[in-house]
Amino acid sequence: MVDVTVNGRRYSVVLVTYGEVEKLTVRELWPSSRKIIEVITRKIVKLPKLLIYMIADYRSAKHYFDWKLHRYRSRLVEINRKQALSVKEALRREPRLAGKGIEIEVADAYYFVHPSLEEVLERCNQRSDGILVVPMIPVESAFSCGPACQMVIDRFGEDHLGKLRVARGFWMDEALHRIYLDHLFSSLSSEWEGSGKREKQGLILVIHGTIVRNRRGEKPSVFTGLDETMEFFRVMRDKIMADPRNVFGEVKLGCLNHNRGGEWTRETAERALEEFAAEGFSSVAMFPFGYFADNSETDYEAKKQLDSSPFAVKRYIPCVNDSPAFARWLASRIAAEIEVFDVQRRVFSGAESGK
Repeated sequence: MVDVTVNGRRYSVVLVTYGEVEKLTVRELWPSSRKIIEVITRKIVKLPKLLIYMIADYRSAKHYFDWKLHRYRSRLVEINRKQALSVKEALRREPRLAGKGIEIEVADAYYFVHPSLEEVLERCNQRSDGILVVPMIPVESAFSCGPACQMVIDRFGEDHLGKLRVARGFWMDEALHRIYLDHLFSSLSSEWEGSGKREKQGLILVIHGTIVRNRRGEKPSVFTGLDETMEFFRVMRDKIMADPRNVFGEVKLGCLNHNRGGEWTRETAERALEEFAAEGFSSVAMFPFGYFADNSETDYEAKKQLDSSPFAVKRYIPCVNDSPAFARWLASRIAAEIEVFDVQRRVFSGAESGK
């Protein structure tokens, strides 16, 4: 946990993401897998406790041997820590906070590994006037920021607005779109330059898939974020195609799905690769626009699909990760959220401005 000291009232900012084990052992993987199934999978399918244990054991063993065989190491927690440090530095220079008499501490937290969001919230509650939770995933759903909202309610109850705020709506921010465009086009090598090659160069925008229908063929009862996912893709596709730097003849959506709970989004990364191959594309790039940090779904699962594809030229573009431009943008969003939070606290807790 790192502090930004300005003077006066104190806020905690918690950057939270899923979290993946840094040390690859079955002992580390098993509790993480169990918590994933308890928190996420049970939102879409009811499972008895014994089956949770069995699935967690199987999932842990599968990941252990697969990652060990391919020498994969998740960088998700490492990146999130770096993002927290970069945001802290950017907050020191954030003009919106200058002279406001606010002290801010920045912490990283995780749904499925240590330090857990629950324990970080408990620690922050003892030392802060208010807590801003920042889910490090651009599109909201029951499976992304949903765990954060549920943990907040479990800890603080339904009447938590006087103490805590959860940031939302990142995917709609035009400033983030510009950062994505700059990051995307600056990551391409000379192989991708030239409008003459545009027709046979394709791009896959990768995002976590979501449930379309449950196992009974009905609309899911949980908030899946499907409409937001599709709109985010439409916005980014249109902006990429209209950008003067664009070298792509087509942009497709590539969802990364799970296999339980019903029918998931059909526009998968695998399907996009197959379509590009059938349509005669010679070059394909892949960018995980639905994630702020690389993880086993992006720089392992998705990249593995790209690497095994038949295209003559292929390029995996990493997530924005801890880029300075992203850190500055997120610090600006946090500053705006804190301004709203100041008002929210006064309304819901009776707190006076500056106290």
